[in-house]
Amino acid sequence: MSDAEITIHGTCAPGFEPVRAAFAANFAERDEIGASAAVVAGGEVVANLWAGWADPARTTPWQEDTLTNVWSTTKAMTSLCAHILIDRGELDPDAPVARYWPEFAAGGKADIPVRWIMGHQSGLTGLTQPLTVQDYYDWEKITTLLAAQEPLFEPGSTSGYQPMTFGFLVGEVIRRITGQTCGVFFGSEIAGPLGADFHIGLPATELDRCSQMQGVRPSEDEQSAMAKAYANAHPAALAALLNPPLVGDEANEDDWRIAELPAANGHGTALGLVTVFATLVDGSERLISAKTLQAARTGQGRHDDLVLGFPVSFGLGFALSGPEGHFGPNPASFGHDGFGGSAVGADPEAGFAFAYVMNRMGMTLVNDPRKKALVDAVHESLGLG
Repeated sequence: MSDAEITIHGTCAPGFEPVRAAFAANFAERDEIGASAAVVAGGEVVANLWAGWADPARTTPWQEDTLTNVWSTTKAMTSLCAHILIDRGELDPDAPVARYWPEFAAGGKADIPVRWIMGHQSGLTGLTQPLTVQDYYDWEKITTLLAAQEPLFEPGSTSGYQPMTFGFLVGEVIRRITGQTCGVFFGSEIAGPLGADFHIGLPATELDRCSQMQGVRPSEDEQSAMAKAYANAHPAALAALLNPPLVGDEANEDDWRIAELPAANGHGTALGLVTVFATLVDGSERLISAKTLQAARTGQGRHDDLVLGFPVSFGLGFALSGPEGHFGPNPASFGHDGFGGSAVGADPEAGFAFAYVMNRMGMTLVNDPRKKALVDAVHESLGLG
């Protein structure tokens, strides 16, 4: 099977041919290696597609059950865990984090509400103590450091994206309330009941199903642009992005896959992701009530993010489509992009959800051209423009 002869596997319902065409074009025109994409509309799976190679060397075909690290797309799943607790009345987003995690009150953080850690306004974009990737596998170490650290900007004043710390912050609140880690809670309350093939902390028995990631490969011009950006970056951005720097290849290590990193190491298929998000658009309220969902997708303010470097609108853990149309033309659509290109999104008003996962990581932080092509194709199929 050469790149010119990529076979598209799976199913695509009549009327959704543009989705299949966009998925195929990602291989023919956008340097895809291996990927899966899935769409639910009207309560039905209307597309479940996979193709290509599970490794950059192109020796192992991508299978229907190939698992892939989706980086920050994981945040959407972690956020949903928190919203289940909010829905049950066990977590108040306006209560101080320290109500659930008393040690968090140190460093002037006693009054920071849960809302701010979920909306990337806590000031804890990263840690100031030098870290290695291996440090992330030590939950107690990272949460202890976060509890002690002072914020890197005035909490609540603006947005500072929390690439890795989000998972420890929200995950520790979940652990303090439930006595379960985020990955265990997700498995028992969401993935298990729904039969969704998605994991936060991968069982060692599933390692053989993983695709191999090809991390970012910046050109000389891109490296130069990044160096200039870092030279002028806010300390919150440096802590978030360079302590330690991540390029994507880290996700190929078994230790990374097995650890619970609720901001960044969810593994699954596109169908697994969309199976979860479909519950938010089908009116079933199987996981959370309509009221809780509405609160979850209510913007917490639009800011020029100190880490991302562009204007963003976050709900409670979910990214919002906004005027840029990250998840489609409905500005209240929501979801999350992942480092390198993966994404999950939903539009409850239009009644659809989509997911995309891949193993060649692109350079864009949001709206990878491959993901955008698929989102546009879903809207074309539904006649939404």
